[in-house]
Amino acid sequence: MGALTSKDFRFQMRVWFLKETKGLCTSCGTGCNVTIGSREGKVYRLTPRENEAVNSQWMCDYGRLNFHYLEDKARLQHPLLRAAGEQFPGPWIDALNRAAEGLKKVKPHEIAVVASARMTNEELFVLKRLVEELGVTQVDTVHRPGQGDKFLRSADGNPNTRGAELLGLSQGGRKLSTWEAEIAAGRIKALAVLGGEDVAKAGISESALAKLEFLIASGILPNITTQAAHVVFPGAGFAEKTGSMVNVHGRLQRFTRAIAAPGQAREDWMILRDLRETLTGGNSLHAIEDIWKAMSATVPAFAGLSWAKIGDRGIQLSSAAPSSIPTNS
Repeated sequence: MGALTSKDFRFQMRVWFLKETKGLCTSCGTGCNVTIGSREGKVYRLTPRENEAVNSQWMCDYGRLNFHYLEDKARLQHPLLRAAGEQFPGPWIDALNRAAEGLKKVKPHEIAVVASARMTNEELFVLKRLVEELGVTQVDTVHRPGQGDKFLRSADGNPNTRGAELLGLSQGGRKLSTWEAEIAAGRIKALAVLGGEDVAKAGISESALAKLEFLIASGILPNITTQAAHVVFPGAGFAEKTGSMVNVHGRLQRFTRAIAAPGQAREDWMILRDLRETLTGGNSLHAIEDIWKAMSATVPAFAGLSWAKIGDRGIQLSSAAPSSIPTNS
């Protein structure tokens, strides 16, 4: 009777006790539609949700099991600020003010931003507004090529490469690959690393991070980048946020929050909204619907779309930019 049930889930929770939320697998660029089974703030399982345009009724084993990190005891749950060489927890207002002060001390051309292709379109759009208002042009994403299976698993390890490209925030890692030398030469003095990326694994060494005048990081688990940061913002995982992504085939899909983020962690669009307000006074994006209204008015690929129009199975974008990553390999 248990032959077709997951060993990872079996005997953990009665199925009828679970709250089911429509979500997306964010383990690669395919964007398999999933149902998130949760109870009392904990995700117990992911199961495939039918969508013939994406994953039919299937999902890969890697994606099925790639959620346990949400319960990691090392989760970042409070903002961290650095003083006298040590990090300590602090209130959000202090972290936001410290981040704003650090960025204001350097010139726009001396700032670089890692805009993760693991972030949602909404998070990336608020970031786009922020960097444009600051006059920052050094923006890129971490390139994450993998091994596709010619069926479900994409060779693009990022779930939203297309979205980052459509919003003009990705150069496929080509810019980022030059930043270590730019830091060493003193031309980049401040770095903001978003979406939980660890740039120490993407070509910027720990010694280079130590040379920066100011380093901001957001994420859900500690890594070399967060440990070197002057300000750390605790972010939300895929099951803890609402948003949309564009898969490698150019299909726009949405998902909704299943559980709350732990402690004081926040969704990245909220972090960026508050940082933007602290830095520039911009404060017009208070809800996902507000962001979509602004995106549909300014991003050609999203013209005429709304959150409601995306629907539960997504919309194929006719003008989706070609991804720099192959679909499968």
